[in-house]
Amino acid sequence: MNLNHIFLFLAVISPLLVLARAWRPGPIYRGWRVAALVVLVITGVTWIFFRSAAGYIGGGAWFAFLFLPAIGLRKVTELAARQDYRSARKLAAALQILHPTTELREQVQLFRHLEFHQNDRAGFASFPIQLEIAEKDRRRYFRNAPAVLILILLNAGVFIFEISFGNWADPEVLHQLGALEPHAVVVEGQYWRLFTALFLHAGFVHLLFNLFALYVLGPSLERSIGSVRFMICYLISGLASSAGVVVLTVIGIVQVAQLVGASGCIMGIVGAWAGFLVQHRHAPHAKQRLGNVLMIIAIQTAFDLSTPQVSMAAHLCGLITGFILGLILAPRPAAKVGDSGRD
Repeated sequence: MNLNHIFLFLAVISPLLVLARAWRPGPIYRGWRVAALVVLVITGVTWIFFRSAAGYIGGGAWFAFLFLPAIGLRKVTELAARQDYRSARKLAAALQILHPTTELREQVQLFRHLEFHQNDRAGFASFPIQLEIAEKDRRRYFRNAPAVLILILLNAGVFIFEISFGNWADPEVLHQLGALEPHAVVVEGQYWRLFTALFLHAGFVHLLFNLFALYVLGPSLERSIGSVRFMICYLISGLASSAGVVVLTVIGIVQVAQLVGASGCIMGIVGAWAGFLVQHRHAPHAKQRLGNVLMIIAIQTAFDLSTPQVSMAAHLCGLITGFILGLILAPRPAAKVGDSGRD
């Protein structure tokens, strides 16, 4: 994959999404609007004058002005949840350099006040309690999503094996490890490639993107439909994406020589989210979350169309299969979207 192209896509799409969400009145959103516009301006200028490095420069701006502040603000909340107001204040003050907003200034003042009154908890009893609840929820992120943790470790472990086996960029090495090759599946009957290809990746960046998507999208869906249903959805979507690519290659709609990666499984998770939310469309926030899922699908489609190395056929087959499974596997009893589900 062309890293410059990937980072360029990220540096354009991510700020546009931030603007779409933050373009509403109120000072709380002003900082994110400004940061998103700064990233877009930097990316646009470098695209005009330094096109070969526009993705790297724009990606760096995105990392500095959008990604780091978002991660930093989450860490600030975690520190406050532990009532470590001193560290929270220092981190919030440091973030002001990249994200100088009224909201952060107010947080710094609040943490300074809480730090000063560390021993006087009566006036702030409700604040720590709420944050402690949020902290406990974060600690349970993987505890209630064992299937996601297993899949992340399995994919990472297979990639380590790839590295020890040889050069992961070598098609011959990927062939020996079990990459999906329609000719080998159809002519030589090597059907096991439909499965093994789902756990192979063509480089660290490829692996990182898929694992990050699984980390973001997987746990909440697993808690909603249960671990067994989640694993079934992941694997069947992946197998359907592999089989779909083989069929489409045989009939001549697409031309694929070799394919690896878990992205068909990931798109199956996205599709399952859509099917689950359709089943529970009357639940609180279901329509909003369904809109987010549709936005993810639109972004992925745009990326597929602009990136020849990516198999759009695999993504679509996984997405459609996941959607059908989401409709079938969604628990029938009315429940709030996002609640823990057990098998």
